[in-house]
Amino acid sequence: MRESLKHSKAIGRFGTRYGRRNRVKVAMIEVEQKRKHKCPKCGYVKVKRVSVGIWHCENCKTKFTSRAYTVSKPQSIKSLE
Repeated sequence: MRESLKHSKAIGRFGTRYGRRNRVKVAMIEVEQKRKHKCPKCGYVKVKRVSVGIWHCENCKTKFTSRAYTVSKPQSIKSLE
């Protein structure tokens, strides 16, 4: 079990520090934020995270704000351009 945690995903960099629960939570958050999300404007799955709360659609070139680790459906899209 310990060996699999050390080498699984990105939590291996923590080694045995910080506790298992915290390492697993960080791994789940990182997987969610690094996957491609669906754009609320054009509908394509081409949205990537630029920084905390700022997202960019590679298809329609729209930058918009949303949640820190995932894109939620906003009530209205306010472009940052």
